[in-house]
Amino acid sequence: MLSTLHHPLSRGWTAFLVALALLFPLAAGHLEQEFYIGVASRLLIFALAATSLNLILGFGGMVSLGHAAFLGGGAYTVGVLMHHGVTSAWISWPAAILTGALLALAIGFVSLRTRGVYFIMITLAFAQMVYFIFIGLKEYGGEDGLSMAARSSTGIIDLASDTGFYYVVLGVVGACLLLSWRLINSHFGRVLQAVRENEVRMEAIGHPVLRYKLTCFVIAGAMASLAGALLANQNMLVSPSLLHWTQSGTLMVMVILGGTGYFYGGILGAFVMLLLEEILSAYTIHWQLYLGAILLGVVLLLPNGLASLFKRMEQRGRPA
Repeated sequence: MLSTLHHPLSRGWTAFLVALALLFPLAAGHLEQEFYIGVASRLLIFALAATSLNLILGFGGMVSLGHAAFLGGGAYTVGVLMHHGVTSAWISWPAAILTGALLALAIGFVSLRTRGVYFIMITLAFAQMVYFIFIGLKEYGGEDGLSMAARSSTGIIDLASDTGFYYVVLGVVGACLLLSWRLINSHFGRVLQAVRENEVRMEAIGHPVLRYKLTCFVIAGAMASLAGALLANQNMLVSPSLLHWTQSGTLMVMVILGGTGYFYGGILGAFVMLLLEEILSAYTIHWQLYLGAILLGVVLLLPNGLASLFKRMEQRGRPA
C-alpha cells in the first residue's frame, strides 16, 4: 500500500517537464511575455512550500495549521538581514533554513506530544504567536511589512533579472524535490509512513516514533523557510501575511487539491490553484467564488486529489 501513495511520474514525463521548465524563459522572451517568467517562479516557490507541508501531512500524518510560521520565518530572516546590510544569498538563505529548522524543532518538540485536533490547535497557536511577534516589531515594518532594496546577490547569477532568478529558483526547488524523493523512499521514509498508518504498533515494536516525527517536522520546516526566502526575494517585500494562519490554510488546500501522500501532490496542487487564481482574477472580481466552486468539485469527484487521476489513468492503460 505504501508504494502507491507516492507513485512518481514516468521517466519520460519527468524528462519532458524538466526540459519544458528549462526552455520556458526562452520561449516567454521570444514571445515577449516576460511577465510569465515571474509567475512561473512564484509557482515553483509555492510548489516547494506545499511539498514541504505534504512531507508531514501526507507522509507523516501530521495535520499542521502552523506551516506559515516557517514560510514567513524564512522570509523575515532574509528581509531582516538585508535591512542590516547582509545581501549575500550564501549567508541569508542558509540562515533562513536554520531559522526554519530551529522554529520547527521548538514547535515540534512541544506539539508532537499531542495528537489529533490538539496537535492542529497547538501548531496554529504557535504560528499565531510568531505572527504577532513580527507584527509588534516596528523596526521591521510591523503591520506594513519590510521592503527589500534589492534581491540577494550570489556573485554568480544576477538575481535582479527575472530569468536569472527563475533558473536559481528552478535549481533550488529541483534539488529540494530530489532530496524529498530520496528521503521518502529511504528507510526513514518507510518507517515514517508506517508510523502514519499505525503509530501505536510502531511504538510497540521499538521504533522511536517521536524522534522520527520530529526529524520530519524539522526537515519540512527548513524547506518551507527556504521557500520563504525565495518568496521574499521575488516580491522584494516581506509581509506579515506570510505568517498568518490563512497562509497555512492555503498551503493545506494546495496539498489536498493535489493529493496528500502523492509525491507530486503538493506541486500539482500549487500549480493548479495559483494558475486558476491568475486566470479567474483576470476576468472577474468575484474570482474567489468560482475558485471555491472548482475546488469543491475536485474534492467531491477526486477525494484523493488530482494526482490520483493520473494513477487511475495509468492503471486503466495497463493490460488486464
